[in-house]
Amino acid sequence: MKIYLVGGAVRDQLLGLPYTERDWVVVGATPEEMLAKGFSRADRDFPVFLHPESGEEYALARVEVKTAPGYKGFELSYGPEITLEQDLLRRDLTINALAMDDSGKVIDICGGKDDLDEGILRHISPAFSEDPLRLLRIARFAAKLGKWGFRVAHATHGLMKKMSIESELQTLSAERIWREMSRAMEESQPWRFYEVLHRCGALQGLLPEVALEMDRDSGGHGSEEVSHLVATLKSVVSISDESSVRSAVALFHSAQKQSDPDAWIRLRRIDKQTGQTLGDLLRLSSQLDLMDGADTLFDLVLMLKPQQQPERFRRFLICIQALWPSIADHLTTRLDHAMQVVMTPLPEEISQSDLKGRALGDAIRTWRLASLKQKLSGMDN
Repeated sequence: MKIYLVGGAVRDQLLGLPYTERDWVVVGATPEEMLAKGFSRADRDFPVFLHPESGEEYALARVEVKTAPGYKGFELSYGPEITLEQDLLRRDLTINALAMDDSGKVIDICGGKDDLDEGILRHISPAFSEDPLRLLRIARFAAKLGKWGFRVAHATHGLMKKMSIESELQTLSAERIWREMSRAMEESQPWRFYEVLHRCGALQGLLPEVALEMDRDSGGHGSEEVSHLVATLKSVVSISDESSVRSAVALFHSAQKQSDPDAWIRLRRIDKQTGQTLGDLLRLSSQLDLMDGADTLFDLVLMLKPQQQPERFRRFLICIQALWPSIADHLTTRLDHAMQVVMTPLPEEISQSDLKGRALGDAIRTWRLASLKQKLSGMDN
């Protein structure tokens, strides 16, 4: 039995980047031998085991044969006869097909080290096209490594263009698309995720609403002009590293053009936090011209529940900076005033009065609106 560190941990170690997860490949072992050594199964369908002490994943070397449509349509073969080389050759990109033995020696059979040096994202074999999920993965790696000048190899881009018009693309679930997209938004250059998918034509099949938005802004598919989506993402990256904030900014204009944005958010399986932020921004955009009025401003902040959900309000203000930079300072100051009023304790004449029900609610609203108008008056003078 031999054990090798593989994949991202080796790649990032060679690049001098931090990494938090380590994946291991075990050559020359059976499932029974792994269990006898104290490992436990991590997945009933895959030969992946959890280390008894570290909890890290150890996978038996395996090969895959395409037997059905979709990214799950593969038949696995594993056992002590499968070599490390066979396992590495089934992977997607050369830079992910690197292994390291217990002495620190790097095993590179696909030219991954050269591609790391040259900043190339290159597929290993034509089998790359058998898994449509790899389109999303290579786009995510472009977002992760674009900061260091990594680019998609010409031949790989050509293969991606062919994959983008095949029916396999439609086998990807909305949940899996969102998962990869959300992960990409955590990277240093998240806009490259959309750019790579748009240039090869995959975005049109995966997220047609977003592709249409990029076409509309940048002058068409394949244009080198910067789309509004890319520009706003670049803006928000400098002020937030949160996936939900970046995702909300990226998808805002696409959501805004839907006849039923809430249904679209559900259809795309957008997570609750991002969906909530999108909904808040859409409400603001529909009332943007009314934000100088105390009533509209007050009702919006009341809906945001800054006292009960301070993180929601904070994310909302960050997104405003990216989406409406020319009025952001003015608007966020007014929103902050409204937030202070909403969170200010009520005066005794109201809190200790005999008012109840609607009468109490009307009194609270009247007092808070008067306080807000006073603050705004001082701001506008």
